[in-house]
Amino acid sequence: MARPTGAPPPERRELTRAVDRISFLYAEHCVVHRAANAVTLTDQRGVVHVPAAALGVLMLGPGTRITHGAMSVIGGCGVSVAWVGEIGVRYYAHGRPLAKSSRMAEAQAAIVSHQRRRLDCARRMYEMRFPGEDFATLSMAQLRGREGARMKRVYAAESERTGVRWSRRSYSPDDFEAGDDVNRTLTAANAALYGVVHAVICSLGAVPALGVVHSGTDRAFVYDIADLYKAEVSIPATFDTLAAASEDPVREVRRAVRDRIVETKLLRRVVADVHTLLGVVDDLDAEIGDLLLWSDLQAVPSGANWDEEQFLA
Repeated sequence: MARPTGAPPPERRELTRAVDRISFLYAEHCVVHRAANAVTLTDQRGVVHVPAAALGVLMLGPGTRITHGAMSVIGGCGVSVAWVGEIGVRYYAHGRPLAKSSRMAEAQAAIVSHQRRRLDCARRMYEMRFPGEDFATLSMAQLRGREGARMKRVYAAESERTGVRWSRRSYSPDDFEAGDDVNRTLTAANAALYGVVHAVICSLGAVPALGVVHSGTDRAFVYDIADLYKAEVSIPATFDTLAAASEDPVREVRRAVRDRIVETKLLRRVVADVHTLLGVVDDLDAEIGDLLLWSDLQAVPSGANWDEEQFLA
């Protein structure tokens, strides 16, 4: 069998950590290929080289074609790949994440499956959203009540700051056009935020479906984490966009969300907050998982036949 051509993939320790990477790169109507250990994007205007190891997520929009060589270098550099709709609004699928350890998923499952630990984690989420308040003894019903009142004040404050009229949050997930301008623009802004948060969660090896506050959907944990940042990212981006009287606020608000993600260093914060909420130490050595066999006594290495005598010895 012939040896693969091109530069060898980098060692895992040489890879850029998730917190230091470009959050995402969106591509459409181009061919994605590779040159050595770089990703190339080619269209009628020319070729752009992108260092693969600097990317967190490559988002492939309509009209893109990607080669096997490109996927090879992307996989070797631990870049997540997401297939999305135009401007990244719809999420279709994703490739293998940056994480090579199950510890995030195991910690998340332990929290979600334990009622007291799940409530404690939910309280920490609300403390992040509304700093300076005491949520230590509140039930989930009380937390939801507090949230509703505080979010109403957030919307009212943004309306007063920008002069954009606001009545209430009203939208239909199945009929985007049914809402008024402010609700449609807010929905688009939140969708952009969800996409970036989803990408980070997958890159870390956490499970998007295992929510703490939310449940019942494959993006429950995405909604949990995105809620931490709406008051400073998607909501003000929506009101600023509408105050600017843009001809196409739904399109413009996605750019506004992108700019706020950069300004607030959101990618780094999402990584840190997910680690904190799940109680997992951000340790590069621990991110490289070993394949083990579970037992009720201790985990043992795989790749060996463990008869009863050998195991008990």
